[in-house]
Amino acid sequence: MAQLEPLMQKNFLEYASYVVLDRAIPDLRDGLKPVQRRILTTLFGMNDGRFHKVANVIGETMKLHPHGDAAIGDALVVLANKDYFIERQGNFGNLFTGHAAAAARYIECRLTPLALDTLFNKAITEFIPSYDGRKEEPVVLPSKLPVLLLLGTEGIAVGMATKILPHNLKELLEAQIAILRKEPFELFPDFPQGGQMDVAEYQDGKGKVTVRARLEARDEKRIVITELPPSTTTESLIASIEASAQSGKVKISEINDFTTDRVEIELVLQRGAYAKEVIPQLYAYTDCEVSISSSITAITEGRPAELGVSEVLKLLTERLKQILEAELRYELSQLRDKQHWMTLERLFIEKAVYKRIETAKTQEAVDKAVWDGMHEHAKLFARPMVQEDVDHLLKIQIRRISAFDIEKHKKDLEEVLANIAEREQKLADMKKTTIAYLRGLVAKYGANYPRRTQIRKIQAVDKREVANANIKMSYDRESGFFGTKVRGEEFPLHISEFDKVLLISDDGSYRVVGDIEKLLVPGKLLHAQVLDPEVGAAFTLVYRDKQRIAWAKKFTIKSFIKEKEYELIKDRAGKVDLLEPGIKGGKVLVKFAPSPRQRVHEAYFDLDSVEEKGVSARGNRVAPKAVARVLRPKE
Repeated sequence: MAQLEPLMQKNFLEYASYVVLDRAIPDLRDGLKPVQRRILTTLFGMNDGRFHKVANVIGETMKLHPHGDAAIGDALVVLANKDYFIERQGNFGNLFTGHAAAAARYIECRLTPLALDTLFNKAITEFIPSYDGRKEEPVVLPSKLPVLLLLGTEGIAVGMATKILPHNLKELLEAQIAILRKEPFELFPDFPQGGQMDVAEYQDGKGKVTVRARLEARDEKRIVITELPPSTTTESLIASIEASAQSGKVKISEINDFTTDRVEIELVLQRGAYAKEVIPQLYAYTDCEVSISSSITAITEGRPAELGVSEVLKLLTERLKQILEAELRYELSQLRDKQHWMTLERLFIEKAVYKRIETAKTQEAVDKAVWDGMHEHAKLFARPMVQEDVDHLLKIQIRRISAFDIEKHKKDLEEVLANIAEREQKLADMKKTTIAYLRGLVAKYGANYPRRTQIRKIQAVDKREVANANIKMSYDRESGFFGTKVRGEEFPLHISEFDKVLLISDDGSYRVVGDIEKLLVPGKLLHAQVLDPEVGAAFTLVYRDKQRIAWAKKFTIKSFIKEKEYELIKDRAGKVDLLEPGIKGGKVLVKFAPSPRQRVHEAYFDLDSVEEKGVSARGNRVAPKAVARVLRPKE
């Protein structure tokens, strides 16, 4: 066992690191998981402007991705349905209904112009061998977009998870401009399903958002759902509505799903129900309102880190500057190489250096003739000449020398010099260059991706206020049971799931219950009502204790522990003679218990003399001797 422990620890750490770094958690730099990066790399390698069968793309991607074709196909469909980088042709499933895509052999795809413009540049990309060493794949793509926030993603690794919500392309680019100009900015998610969103608890990507479906009351008896909350489909949303309708929480009689490429779910209301009251119930009891948490974990500097939206965007904006600078420096080196070669070529032909090799008999002599002839004009070189340049000059064909156009060559060289000056000017102010690049992307692509989720303040629905009183309760005196599964005729009540019911027995005990199925009530039930804990229930009570002394008290039941039994009569050894809801006054008739030489058999007691006290108070004494009964006198 001792020998196995270090082996298990080593293997577990390797497995955990692999899942975190190579499968579940995206890289901050290009915002992609490895499978997504490999799919896009493969599509770029296959790019010829035409659509490709997804089955072929999957097969080519398997040369880079050491997992099954199903995983690649699923990842490709998800990536394509985000609309930014992969153009679709055929049935890629339905985001609204949750229907799966057609088989890979029937659908086609290719890279979008946005992807081709912003994701690839082989010249500045670092490559590593693929898993079997036969091909090369990029470590990360030189993405010039904040892909991590643009696409959004979910992933579960060993001991950690990430959930990044998608954001709007134009808003991300404008926020990057604000960062470069040191201006304040705010960023909030934008979901492809649309809907309405409250961002009060988003907290820069470390909180949550509340998203609602868009509901339209076409008339008083008909509600239409036109946009879904994210994480739901028409099927799951309808299922939640049906479950709530069956339990009586929302009064829906009919559901019709007319969804195609646009969401349209029609809800027909029951008799007596109206759209104004049902819409809040839909938000309260169904998936028409959902909360989505956000937790940004990404790979940065070779390890996972928890970040906020602002921090991510600032890091990616700095990376964008670095990528644009690397591209400009590469282009500048290419232009300077071109300037150098064009200068050498012009001098070689214009100064007739090529004629010097006519008398040379050996290769050494030919090379020396070129070196000597070109050296005379060294002050015109863009950079010092090397042997490779000599070899290049000697390969110029006689036909090209004879057809050399000095004026055209001069114009071409001036164009190259102008391009060099332009790159140098851009490199001199990378902040300005980066802002100009971002503005160009906004102008070119911003209108193609409008915001779909409306940001607004969502007033939380109090379920207690919109709940239907759809639960029936009653009391059966013969069995002594009270509850939802009791078929009695006394004390019938209709309550909601949030209501509390006050039960008072003739032995002076009381309790507060919810929608309980069956409860055996001690003694006989005297009173049952729905209790509002904020208002309470006030009563006027006259009772006799075990010595048959009568007492009167007024009280309000407000605080309680659900289903706990309480006492209105001390020791519960007496009997309730009069229990009336409300703080009542007036006189009651007190009939005394018979005794020897009794002269007075009854008397009146004025309840107006009794002050309201606590529930546990004994109350005011009604008479100085034993009482047989107390009742309200008939008028």
